[in-house]
Amino acid sequence: MVEKGPKTQSSLPLLEVENLVVEYKGRPPKRAVNGVSFSVQTGQSVGIVGGSGCGKTTIAKTIVGLQTPLSGRILFEGHDLFSKDDKNRNNSYREIQMVFQDTLGALNPRMRIGSVLAEVLKFHRRKEFTDKAQINIKVLELLDMVELTPDLATRFPHEISGGQRQRVGIARALAVKPRLLIADEPVSALDVAVQAQMLKMLHRLLERTGLTMIFIAHDLAVVRNLCDHAIVMDSGIIVEQGDPRELFSNPAAEFTRALVAAVPDVSRSLEAFKGPDKSDQCRR
Repeated sequence: MVEKGPKTQSSLPLLEVENLVVEYKGRPPKRAVNGVSFSVQTGQSVGIVGGSGCGKTTIAKTIVGLQTPLSGRILFEGHDLFSKDDKNRNNSYREIQMVFQDTLGALNPRMRIGSVLAEVLKFHRRKEFTDKAQINIKVLELLDMVELTPDLATRFPHEISGGQRQRVGIARALAVKPRLLIADEPVSALDVAVQAQMLKMLHRLLERTGLTMIFIAHDLAVVRNLCDHAIVMDSGIIVEQGDPRELFSNPAAEFTRALVAAVPDVSRSLEAFKGPDKSDQCRR
């Protein structure tokens, strides 16, 4: 059974990033993010797009606590994620899950896929799943949510394809029952056909669950077709943001125009990602 959530937007954003500044140590220090502000409403899918090194992944890592900001605030349902005095801090981090680009590095190579998912359930949801049978049923439900077949539960990460590993990463994040999912370039290493299938799966998943998502990519066409709101970044700052359909068809910033121009055939690229195809139950 799919765990559903209402896809409605409340007056209070689920996530607020306020004047975020992040630096990496060095001589001199490198400022990766410089005064970035944006918000994400409940049930919204927000795409962050930009070239390599623009700061989009740094923002994601900072939201999940893997990077400490130099200044600024990140609020999750009004709670400051970097306030040591906030008693809800740990709960907030548990409700934010990230899917990483490196699929092999993110999964334990010695654990079968079913065990990877079961381990998350045992640790984070042990009060809900008290015996092995319940956990096994939930593992199969999680695989089904990302449109993978049950037999993958017995395989090791190196025995499945990159696209399948990305889906397993998404399933593992969903096992925690997050409110916010951050996907860091989950399709960039995949070929065009598998990219399209992955995007259709994500589209169906968002429609069924009402999950809130931040989707990081370098391809504006991908963000246009999956997200409700787009943020375009360059050199650590936001250069433009708004409805991705408007940004794609009529970009105001020069950098956004360059991203659009980088798509060789816009109409053909968009056609590949259009609408969920129910007959396309990708298992690759």
